Amino acid sequence: MKKFAFVLAMFLLVWAGSAAAQERELTKEEKKALQERIDSLQHADAERAIYEKSFTMEADQVIFKRGETAFVASNTNFVSIDGDRAVVQTAFNIPVSGLNGLGGVTVEGSFSNYDLRKDKKGNLFLSLNVMGTGISARVDITLYNGSNQAIVNIVPNFHSNNITLKGIILPLDKSRVFKGSTL
Repeated sequence: MKKFAFVLAMFLLVWAGSAAAQERELTKEEKKALQERIDSLQHADAERAIYEKSFTMEADQVIFKRGETAFVASNTNFVSIDGDRAVVQTAFNIPVSGLNGLGGVTVEGSFSNYDLRKDKKGNLFLSLNVMGTGISARVDITLYNGSNQAIVNIVPNFHSNNITLKGIILPLDKSRVFKGSTL
């Protein structure tokens, strides 16, 4: 009886090993096609969110006026639109707490001139004016076709300290941002 149990156990191990070996690795072309499909779905989510005025652009890179670049945390550097309200927040990795308690500035206010257009290549361009207690600026957002990658140019009306944010656009319900104290 012990021999039978041993032979049965060995048979099951060999059978399980052969079943696992049948699961194959994806080829390079299959991985590329899968990634393109994922990017396409993320782009569709981002585009829908922009049309619904319910999105957040989470930035992981900041480009300053003279071209200096800094990598930042995407949950504290963002531009968000929710209905008729806009939030623009920057928070740099510096030892000073800044006006928002995170090392930067958080401005919440209303927006106007929500101008949305699409070019022949499928890139989506959004331009709006944000007015708040500490900001009056034009915000230009470009969502690139085929992905949720975007770039935001913030051009203040009262000075020339332009700033550019690079990151991804997500619907508000998928966003994980942390808003600091507003001005």
